[in-house]
Amino acid sequence: MLLRKYMSLLGVGSAQIDLILEKDVLKPGESVNGQFLIKGGTIDQHLKQIDCALVMVDEKTGAEEVIDTTAIQVETKIGSEEADKVPFSFKLPIDVPVTTKAISYHFKTKLTFEKGVESWDEDMIKVVDR
Repeated sequence: MLLRKYMSLLGVGSAQIDLILEKDVLKPGESVNGQFLIKGGTIDQHLKQIDCALVMVDEKTGAEEVIDTTAIQVETKIGSEEADKVPFSFKLPIDVPVTTKAISYHFKTKLTFEKGVESWDEDMIKVVDR
């Protein structure tokens, strides 16, 4: 049990997060809805916060720009092998450029634990013209 605890603190067997979106093709100004699915790891862990950022990527240079962020305090415990869902809602800025060969977008999600490493997830979206 002690070995599993220390491995979890290093990220091996820790809880995982997955952002599940209702749709991934959106228009500027549109609301993005979905849920964060949190899957417990090999031991019980205390969750602290979920951070999610909308990131624009310049495909030519690889440069990333954070467009907007949201943070959700979860401060709860997830048991070993349990699953939990947290609702997600985000409004795209009205002036966000559409996706092209040169510009892409993704949501970068981070689950922070009271102790241990963080869990990360990335989900691509496409922004289309009105």
